[in-house]
Amino acid sequence: MENVKFVFTGLLLREEHGYTALCTELDVASQGETSEEAKRNLEEAVTLYLETAIENNLPFIRPVPEQENPLVTGKKDVAEVFRLAVELGLQVHA
Repeated sequence: MENVKFVFTGLLLREEHGYTALCTELDVASQGETSEEAKRNLEEAVTLYLETAIENNLPFIRPVPEQENPLVTGKKDVAEVFRLAVELGLQVHA
């Protein structure tokens, strides 16, 4: 088994009650009461998403549509842009 590391862009958005964390390259989001909880939940959601896509031989890069991306539209209150690193253990076949 080989560990493969993926690095994506994460956005932390302030909401009325807590935070939403969004991975812009995969259009995967999660929430949490605190910023740390939202980030942890996003890491778990992205990991599960990637594992499922890879196991089923599906494409996994599907960016947030430009008209919905908070970095482009400015409609959401972006609290932080962060590096989202996810490491997966993959069985590699030659």
